[in-house]
Amino acid sequence: MPTAPADTSLLLRRACAWAVATARPLALWREPKAPHPQLLLSRSLAAAYAGLPPALDVAAPAGFAFFPFRDSDRNPALFLPHAAGLNPDGEIVGTDAGLQKELRRALAAAAASPETPPAALPWPHSPQPVPHCATEAEYQALVRAGVAAMQAGEVLKVVSSRAARRPLPAAFDAFAAFEQLCVAYPRAFVSLVSAPGVGTWLGATPEVLAEVTADGHFRTMALAGTQPLTPGLTPKNAIWRQKEIEEQAMVARYIVNCFKQLRLREYHETGPRTVVAGGLLHLRTDFEVHLRNVLHPSLGTDMLRLLHPTSAVGGMPKMPALDFLHRHEGYDRAYYSGFLGPVNIAAPGTARLFVNLRCLQLRPAEAVLYAGTGLTVDSDPAKEWRETELKMQTIGLIMN
Repeated sequence: MPTAPADTSLLLRRACAWAVATARPLALWREPKAPHPQLLLSRSLAAAYAGLPPALDVAAPAGFAFFPFRDSDRNPALFLPHAAGLNPDGEIVGTDAGLQKELRRALAAAAASPETPPAALPWPHSPQPVPHCATEAEYQALVRAGVAAMQAGEVLKVVSSRAARRPLPAAFDAFAAFEQLCVAYPRAFVSLVSAPGVGTWLGATPEVLAEVTADGHFRTMALAGTQPLTPGLTPKNAIWRQKEIEEQAMVARYIVNCFKQLRLREYHETGPRTVVAGGLLHLRTDFEVHLRNVLHPSLGTDMLRLLHPTSAVGGMPKMPALDFLHRHEGYDRAYYSGFLGPVNIAAPGTARLFVNLRCLQLRPAEAVLYAGTGLTVDSDPAKEWRETELKMQTIGLIMN
């Protein structure tokens, strides 16, 4: 699937180059199965803190949410206002006429200049230290600690994770890498988010956290369980171990419990079914609510706040699992396993937020890749390590 016509791709690159040169926060993304990406620019990082926390309703501002796993001064929750940008047709859009005018002038000046080969852009990097990257022995010890915590009844489930450092290839181009991800993963939400003082992140995630559609539906999903997509294997003939089945069922029950907390009974549940995401298979259950049939106008916002961080990235019960990770995981996840996506951009009252999985953080000469695995009492430390390796291959293809 092409990412965009050549002229639109060139416009996007030029707009990104201007944004980076003028220290504008930006979000570049391609919706699942959409033919072309779109770009959002904000005036400044200070402006990007407006409108928090995001509200999934018609009164919310238009923008792009980029939230960490856990909010902190080091990793602030960002909401990038839709000041200016390019829609999927390459048209300049936004809510700030002044910034749109500046962008239009910048694109005109770039078009009038002699064409040169695309240069790697000086994307901003996080000022925070590179996170600790667990060795195989350290990660297996974390898995054993998680299994012990479950056996002791401290948690029902815990989702462990780790980071890994990889050197950037010579002349690595983040914009070209984004386009490469768009081609490789047409069903994923592909993103490139960058802000001065925060850093630059690339990702291709398969998991919807919360969606509110123009026709008045709320959707979310339980996505868990992993196996490699080997030659000859299809979703129809995949066989799942009890460990993965139980892991996915816990995530689905967590979503149902969130509905119960809101005293909501009118929801539709479909699954679990096997789906393809990159070179992996997962189990997925979809949930949908027709908002016009329930007396809960703030359902989208309330579910978002209950869901994040979901049991698929933290564990169950939520607070004991998060406490376990704080004590044992040994590094700061930052924006990995947080959430991201557009709010009120496609139309008022619409939003599509995704869990930030299969992602990496750019550093000056390397990338930091992230992956996690859902543990149960039957987890095998060596297999959990291999699963993180498989998941890192999804985003790792742009490192080749």
